Amino acid sequence: MQGGGGIENPAFVASSPEPPRRPLASPSHVEVSDLSPTARPPTAPPPGPPSPAAGPRASREAPGPEPPAEFEEGPCGCGDLQPRSLQRCNTPPGFLLYYCLLALTQGVVVNGLVNISISTIEKRYEMKSSLTGLISSSYDISFCLLSLFVSFFGERGHKPRWLAFASFMIGLGALVFSMPKFFSGRYQLGSFFEDTCITTRDRSSCTSSNSSLSNYLYVFILGQLLLGTGGTPLYTLGTAFIDDSVPTHKSSLYIGIGYSMSILGPAIGYVLGGQLLTLYIDVDMGKSIGISEDDPRWLGAWWIGFLLCWIFAWSLIIPFLCFPKHLPGTAKLHSERTCQTHKEKSSSLKDTEENFGTSLKDFPTALKNLMGNTVFMCLVLSTSSEALITTGFATFLPKFIENQFGLSSSFAATLAGAVLIPGAALGQILGGVLVSKLKMTCKNTMKFALLTSLVAFALSFVFVYANCENEPFAGVSESYNGTGNLGNLTAPCNSNCHCLRSYYYPICGGDGIQYFSPCFAGCANSTSKRHPKVYHNCSCIERNVEITPTLASFDFEAKAGKCENRCANLPIFLGILFATIVFTFMAGTPITVSILRCVHHKQRSLALGIQFMLLRLLGTIPGPIIFGVTIDSTCILWDINECGAKGACWIYNNIKMAHMLVAISVTCKTITIFFNGFAVFLYKPPPLDTDVSFQNQNTVVSTVSVECDLNNAGNEG
Repeated sequence: MQGGGGIENPAFVASSPEPPRRPLASPSHVEVSDLSPTARPPTAPPPGPPSPAAGPRASREAPGPEPPAEFEEGPCGCGDLQPRSLQRCNTPPGFLLYYCLLALTQGVVVNGLVNISISTIEKRYEMKSSLTGLISSSYDISFCLLSLFVSFFGERGHKPRWLAFASFMIGLGALVFSMPKFFSGRYQLGSFFEDTCITTRDRSSCTSSNSSLSNYLYVFILGQLLLGTGGTPLYTLGTAFIDDSVPTHKSSLYIGIGYSMSILGPAIGYVLGGQLLTLYIDVDMGKSIGISEDDPRWLGAWWIGFLLCWIFAWSLIIPFLCFPKHLPGTAKLHSERTCQTHKEKSSSLKDTEENFGTSLKDFPTALKNLMGNTVFMCLVLSTSSEALITTGFATFLPKFIENQFGLSSSFAATLAGAVLIPGAALGQILGGVLVSKLKMTCKNTMKFALLTSLVAFALSFVFVYANCENEPFAGVSESYNGTGNLGNLTAPCNSNCHCLRSYYYPICGGDGIQYFSPCFAGCANSTSKRHPKVYHNCSCIERNVEITPTLASFDFEAKAGKCENRCANLPIFLGILFATIVFTFMAGTPITVSILRCVHHKQRSLALGIQFMLLRLLGTIPGPIIFGVTIDSTCILWDINECGAKGACWIYNNIKMAHMLVAISVTCKTITIFFNGFAVFLYKPPPLDTDVSFQNQNTVVSTVSVECDLNNAGNEG
């Protein structure tokens, strides 16, 4: 490459003495020329001993290339405090450890504790579900608003310090989210509600609550906004820093491990939150209140988990501040990398300028360059489609299992978590390991993601195996011993009980029919010492030994809970669903790696910012909404309160629900496969034989795409 250049640009230095050339303002004006191994520029001086005037310059250039100035490697520590023991952490595995701890903490808070505490917050602060839904979506709103700017300006910044900022904001968000507990006073128990038939019961009048407790909504939203601010650099700049610090073939393994921790976080959050909800909300008076968890008035200590996460997140601030801007060996890794950036004919070379990306005026150009990368956009749209169904199922899979197989809500949530969390984590790790071990190129990585998506598509018909008929339900699918009308829970046998339709407490009668509540079954007495709770003297239940001889032989007419479902497909359904989740998430890490490879290396953080913004705008935000509307369309019995307002759905059409979810899954999987396949078809790596290279410090600029780092470029030019 001795005769291959003469551009006067601060980013490039000539490797041999040359005659003066016309200075160019930007590399974008470089003309493509033939630089075959035998080609020489016509103006190059003949080989020979250097002139005396050129001697000092040649001697100064004799040493080999040094690391690029942009890679500021350094020791681990704060200021002059750099003990040798800390340098053991100044490695990719050391950074990955703290990254995983922060991703785990973020997952515990945002997708674990918040979700499991929502129902308790609704009751304690007298909020409607629509308001708590706003709380849940506030995180995504914050992420979308900040992701582009944080990823753009953070790319050239000190990424570990950005992660220290993320730790601070996640901890602060968790602290703010718990604050309403300390300012709202003690929880006041209401009067006990009798669930049996009482002829003297007064119907509740239609009243609206004007409690000031609902104003704490804004505190919860603020907490979520702060959590979203902290999550933005974690998944954009953190991922790019990991990709900077490890060899290309190991990047997928490290990213897969990091992402799997963010998936395990919600599992820990659900377990931790579930255990804390067994403690009374005012911990200091838990034993003196005289009620148990079975009482509808019970509220658990939802706030303790947020305080624990606040302390743990802030404990990670100092470790991240100790890391240097780049880990030792980063420059050497970049000098050995092979460029796999997608070749776009319309790509601009402006982003190769040394100071590009340091000013806000560069933001539109950078954004335009990435949005014009068709391969990148196809990969982003495919991940958005997958995010839509994964977040939808993560939200409503427990409800689906509960209704299809007649399980309790707690057991259905346990089964859903036991399938979703391990399956997703295993898929992320497997995808990263396979791409790393096989050392796949960018195109092969996209083909691998396409293959796993095809397998997941074939398995997505799993919901057909949950094709279970609804169990007999009095007033919905069965009459009250031949009396009453379908669609009306009130019948002559319970008309004098003054039952409330807003109180859903299903019981299974000795006749094998499920009833809306003990009151609607006409049960006058109950025995709470037995588990489950049993009921006697039920005027609407006909004792029929032929249908359920085991129940009829006991000294009660009904027991609390739903009737045992006769659908035997649950093991098959869970097994195939687990395989579907594994193959779905196996594409996650390969797609992320492909995005990092197909864009210019100085725009990787911004590319991830665009990906996560669109992933939320097109996937995680509308996903639960679409699933919720679809599932609600299968409702056959709504909760209607005394004011006539429609509330939650009590009973769904199981067959219709299964078919609707199959339709959503197949549609989204088809979109994913289309964009994955289109990305494979469009992807064109930069051809080495047409590159015009200007070598200095192993840096190569491609005139057909963007700046690339080529391995051993000097010997290949």
